[in-house]
Amino acid sequence: MKKKKDNNGVKIYNISLILAFLVFFVLIIRLFQLSTSKEIDGINLQNFAKTRTTREITLSAKRGNIYDGNGNIVAQDVSSYTLIAYLDPKRTTNENKPKHVVDKKNTALVLSAILKMDYDEVMKYLSKEGVYQTEFGNKGKGLNEITKDTIVAANLPGIDFIETTKRYYPYGDFASYLIGYAKENEDGKVKGELGIEKKFNEELEGKNGYTIYQKDRNGYKIAGTSEVTKQAENGKDIYLTIDNNIQFFVEKALGRRTDYDGASMTIVVAEAKTGKILAYATNPSFDPNKRNITNYLDPVSSIPFEPGSTMKIYTYMAAIESGVYKGKDTYKSGTFTTKDKTVIKDWNNVGWGTISYDKGFIYSSNTAVVNIMNKYMDAETLRTYLTKFGFGSKTGIDVSGETSGKINFKYETEIFNAAFGQGIMTTPIQHIKALTSIANDGELLKPYIVEKIVDENGEVTYSNERTVLDKVVSADTVAYIKNLMWHTINDKDGAAHSYAIDGFDIIGKTGTAQIAKTNGTGYLKGERNHNRSIAIMFPKDNPEIILYGVSTYAAESKGLSSIVKEIITNIAKYKNIYGEENNKQESNEIIVENYLNKDVKDVKDKLEQNGIKVIVLGNGNKIINQSLTMGSKVIKDDRIFLLTNSKEYMIPNMLGYSENEVNIISKLLNINVKIEGNGYVISQSIPENTLITPEMILEIKLEKRIKT
Repeated sequence: MKKKKDNNGVKIYNISLILAFLVFFVLIIRLFQLSTSKEIDGINLQNFAKTRTTREITLSAKRGNIYDGNGNIVAQDVSSYTLIAYLDPKRTTNENKPKHVVDKKNTALVLSAILKMDYDEVMKYLSKEGVYQTEFGNKGKGLNEITKDTIVAANLPGIDFIETTKRYYPYGDFASYLIGYAKENEDGKVKGELGIEKKFNEELEGKNGYTIYQKDRNGYKIAGTSEVTKQAENGKDIYLTIDNNIQFFVEKALGRRTDYDGASMTIVVAEAKTGKILAYATNPSFDPNKRNITNYLDPVSSIPFEPGSTMKIYTYMAAIESGVYKGKDTYKSGTFTTKDKTVIKDWNNVGWGTISYDKGFIYSSNTAVVNIMNKYMDAETLRTYLTKFGFGSKTGIDVSGETSGKINFKYETEIFNAAFGQGIMTTPIQHIKALTSIANDGELLKPYIVEKIVDENGEVTYSNERTVLDKVVSADTVAYIKNLMWHTINDKDGAAHSYAIDGFDIIGKTGTAQIAKTNGTGYLKGERNHNRSIAIMFPKDNPEIILYGVSTYAAESKGLSSIVKEIITNIAKYKNIYGEENNKQESNEIIVENYLNKDVKDVKDKLEQNGIKVIVLGNGNKIINQSLTMGSKVIKDDRIFLLTNSKEYMIPNMLGYSENEVNIISKLLNINVKIEGNGYVISQSIPENTLITPEMILEIKLEKRIKT
């Protein structure tokens, strides 16, 4: 009997052979793929291999500083600290020197007091299980040196800090819309988000460097191997044209805005002969350290508005330069009815009877420019000259988000309205640019805010200087309009007489415009729904200073005129524009000296004799620090703080002080201050004459002043 053949064994052998071939084939394909592809399964093989054998350390670039025109730092990087607590007991190897949190209750008690956190909240972080370390949320981040030192002095085991940098603005809300702010993003990189910080972010941030070296499996550098280093390129420093004294005059005056009815005010001051911006301020503003900002548009360059009668300056200059203007000719003021039956009225509704066109400018008559447009000029001539003066286009000033406004008009009523500043949109910086033509015999200058940019080697990589853009009108036209502007302010019946100052030959023109509804269907009603503006220059014959101001949602111009006159007076004295003989107002300005190591009583007596309020901090007999730097200028009733060589210091009475003054005191005395609100001090948590201690936290409440 024949044996039966074992076919199952053959089949199994054949299947095994096929499987082995398939595996071999797959391996060949995979090997080919590995040898020809840079990336497998989403992994870059070259980078993967490199990171297994090398380590790269980032060398961070330092962000550049921003300086004002006097060399003071207005934006810089400073150290910032994040509080951490080590919770793992294994970290401690010597019980006598614990390196983790041992007494959680005591630690929570101390930290809650310093950080102003709830005790239970701190305990929640300290009671986490199975973690090596913990942080303390937002209140444990961004700590300054004072807070850090206070915590270190408490000598709490297991408490440590992670040091980083943050952007710091020493003068708080000083020119904040101009400077802007920078903050750390989610990727840990600081980036400018407003103002100069945003406009020149690339220049300021610099470029990070790196060090690459070969490492062992523990991450340490392998001895004798090469190392590649590319040094970081630190950010460039930016120097602004802002004069800190003039900026201070403006902001101090605007700080009294709440005494009046203006909802907001903006003032720009320029050097007339160069176009250099000396002050750039708006109120309300914000503190870039706190970023307590509600409006992210810069009122000086990014928020266009209807200017009103300041535009009559340019309508009149267009008529004079075109050769059609006859100032002694007369017209009937009061009202004018257009072809579409629109009635245009003078601001007093009734006019002044039959008057000359020159008088029409001085009185700020709307019907004067309407008659000029109706009889002597057409829309294209007006448009041509407004364009020449820079309206309807950006000035090119070095700020972020500048807008061009608009000067669109087509129909008769639109043309007439545009001639006296209604129905068109402009910005304060455009007015500064246009006014330079009057200060320079018809030459239009480019305004500028950045003096220069300097790299870390001291090389100037960018700079600005006086730039003539165009010759827009003749010197004769300028002389004529200057004369009209002088009478507008200095004649008792001039429309801008509220801006007159005895002994100062100021020239200018006011403007009032209704505020358009947001839906574009006409204008808001009511006395408060107006823009009140002023264009100022002085001295008349050879202007040194240009000022443009606007108050929005203002019922009357009284508040703006009072503020502007204060600013003009301070600038004139600071610049010694009129000299002692021609200045009819008593000079009350002194220049701050270097008082360090000088006798407290001698300095105090000297300053007080000049009407300066002196606040002495401590009971020492020598001065070791002062709130104002040498060369600063102060006027009567200003405060100056002097720190003495005292062994101990007491909390001063800060009621009525501004937020800036509170910040000055906190720096001089190393007090940790928590500020709430805006404006002036109405309460302080620690009474005056209380001994200052390192762990102390002073809470200050601010409130805006309201006139009653």
